[in-house]
Amino acid sequence: MALRESPESPTPRRPVSPAPVELASPAPTRHGTAALVSAAAGVLLAVLWSFEFVDSVIGDTVANNLLGHDAKATAIGGTGAGLLFAFVSGFAGTFTACNIAMVASVGPLSQAGASNRLRHHLRSLLRPVGWLALGMVAVSATYGAVGVLIGDGLPQLSTDTVGGMPVRLIQSSVVFGVIGLVLALLGLSALGLVPDVFARRPVARVVLIGALIGGFLIGRPYPLFNKLFHWAVETGNPVYGAAAFTLQSLGNIVIVTLLFVVVVLVTRGGFLRWMTDPARSALVTGTLLVALGVFTVVYWDLRVPSIFGVGWFPTMPYN
Repeated sequence: MALRESPESPTPRRPVSPAPVELASPAPTRHGTAALVSAAAGVLLAVLWSFEFVDSVIGDTVANNLLGHDAKATAIGGTGAGLLFAFVSGFAGTFTACNIAMVASVGPLSQAGASNRLRHHLRSLLRPVGWLALGMVAVSATYGAVGVLIGDGLPQLSTDTVGGMPVRLIQSSVVFGVIGLVLALLGLSALGLVPDVFARRPVARVVLIGALIGGFLIGRPYPLFNKLFHWAVETGNPVYGAAAFTLQSLGNIVIVTLLFVVVVLVTRGGFLRWMTDPARSALVTGTLLVALGVFTVVYWDLRVPSIFGVGWFPTMPYN
């Protein structure tokens, strides 16, 4: 007689395999390390930076040679000379502390121009540069027109001091402090360490960075720009102010634009294809933005005030 299992008999259970343990992705840790190294590089750059060398030795020399006369001592004569001075002084001031952060735009430019099929290299080059210029010109032209209308009421044109520190440099500290924080935040978001609202909007990221580059003029204490600003105010024409500030900003990005174009052309589009890898693109973009964002904040909000006895910041013998 066949044996039957009683309903009360326990049903044999199959051994339950343990749930697979998901290993944490190394990307967040790697990107966190990259952010820390980039931030440290930004602080180190602020310590090593010599504004006398960059502003005077490089900036003045370039401007003097291109204009054919002493850029600081020679008066600006006429509208044409003023607009030429605007572009040349912007170009000469490319690597000043108030403009060096624009180098961080190389990563976002590559993202906006990246494509798996680069049949139209020229379009791939011009499109991201055009978006960068759009954001930049929108801010610089507006500030140029408004600056002429307000005139000497702007702290940027004042010779007053507060606690021994020029008010124009106080404006610089505030403006560049904000811009530096935004750049650093964009870098952290590109690295995936904070939410990235531009993850699927690389063009919007480039436009915003362009606007930040245009915003450099709002805090710029560069002597040649200060001379240009006074000239624009003296004309009393906001259109001249807008045009001059636009040319100043365009001069600021000539070198980084040419660098981007040369790299893409020399590699025959290989650089843009290389940047289509999301992890690689995020790392390049994020580290550049964090490093130069931190430099901007540390230099303008810690080092510059320390020159006037506000706080302390380490310096090198040559700076």
